[in-house]
Amino acid sequence: MNSTRTTGDDRLWLTIREEVEEVGRLEPGLSSYFYASILSHSSLESALGYCLAELLAGDTVTTQTLRQIVEAAFAADPNISIQMRRDLVAYFDRDPASDKYYMPLLYFKGFQALQAHRVAHWYWSSGRRSMARFLQGRVSSVFSVDIHPAAGIGGGIMIDHATGLVVGETAVIEDDVSILHSVSLGGSGLASGRRHPIIRRGVLISAGAKILGCIEVGQGARVGAGSLVLESVHPHSTVVGVPARRVGKMLKTMPALDMDHRINNSDSENHGNGDSP
Repeated sequence: MNSTRTTGDDRLWLTIREEVEEVGRLEPGLSSYFYASILSHSSLESALGYCLAELLAGDTVTTQTLRQIVEAAFAADPNISIQMRRDLVAYFDRDPASDKYYMPLLYFKGFQALQAHRVAHWYWSSGRRSMARFLQGRVSSVFSVDIHPAAGIGGGIMIDHATGLVVGETAVIEDDVSILHSVSLGGSGLASGRRHPIIRRGVLISAGAKILGCIEVGQGARVGAGSLVLESVHPHSTVVGVPARRVGKMLKTMPALDMDHRINNSDSENHGNGDSP
């Protein structure tokens, strides 16, 4: 894959290669796998293209064709590489199960599905919507993650476990957001135009939460597990329940970064149902 990033000027890529070399010495039975997926490549982009193609290819669209599809997007939009690297670092920083940088690249379908979406989003934005929808469909079938290719997603995103994630067409997810499995960012009504949520920077969305309609979850907010959010959420606040209500004190940190899902009931103050900005 053509790339300006090589083993000589990309510290993250060098770190991933060193990690895999070390693991390969401990697990010689995986040495051919590590060589094919990581060590035979000259860049992180090339390795990612190989991994995505191996996972998403089928009988009618070959791995070689899919590698070319991914390569074209990376070559056309350097921002995909920038965001992808931020995502890798986010997994390393926020997921205790990811103690090596190579792990999301090879093993975590949330990361893999997100990178495939970035490629699909470029095709959608370039007017090649059949290709974008094909990639969306393959990601949905293989990973059980359904992200519309038109959805806008920033960098530094961590999608933990990922199974059952749904992100609608007009949804926006800003930088440094953490999302768990079975989350829906869904629409409301049949009207055209914007009909999905905007998730601002630093938001933590816990497992099973459903956020529906053209509403906004403010910067640094936290959405509790299993909540149904139908109205906008204040920045740096916590909402829980069905329908979701605001509880507790204002948050002083970015919950997406510390991954703290606890709600301290002793500090809770019920601010009423449907309290929106």
